[in-house]
Amino acid sequence: MLENAFMMIVIIMIINIVYVSLSTLRVILMLKGRRYIAGAISIFEIMIYTLGLGIVLDNLGEIQNLVAYGLGYGLGVVIGSKIEEKLALGYITVNVISSDPDISFTKQLRDKGYGVTSWYAYGMDGDRLSMQILSPRKYELHLYETIKSIDPKAFIIAYEPKQIHGGFWVKQVKRGRIRKSVQKAEEEEQQQASQEEVRSNGE
Repeated sequence: MLENAFMMIVIIMIINIVYVSLSTLRVILMLKGRRYIAGAISIFEIMIYTLGLGIVLDNLGEIQNLVAYGLGYGLGVVIGSKIEEKLALGYITVNVISSDPDISFTKQLRDKGYGVTSWYAYGMDGDRLSMQILSPRKYELHLYETIKSIDPKAFIIAYEPKQIHGGFWVKQVKRGRIRKSVQKAEEEEQQQASQEEVRSNGE
């Protein structure tokens, strides 16, 4: 009897985790304009939801089943958002202000495949270089590292654009130019790490 009760709790939790994860992912996809993928996910979502709700309603007198349903719901929200973070769907816009307009900022970023629009601005302490950079979200952290390596004091603001139209940078993304620059940077980091390891072993 105890075994059956435990199995019921586990089944309810798993069903609700899967359902809410899909639900969270569907909402995020809808917000990003991926309505057809969101529609496909909703088919499986409602089937799993109906199954889970049916099991809970059939065993409504068991308080542990309701607790399992609630825990599964909470875990599903967390897991769904984590899945979306890993998928890193969509694009990001980064506004950067550099205190040194003489740095070849835009050239270095464009060489790595990022779309950059730049203009000169004036701040409280003098001239500034202001830039708007577009990048796929999955390369967001690499972009921040690149910016900080060029100008550690750069001021950075990031947000997700709702809609994008036109511009050359979409073609650059499709050609995989940014991906190649990221892979190159990772290879260089690995080489440096292996060289440091050889040096430490030699000492």
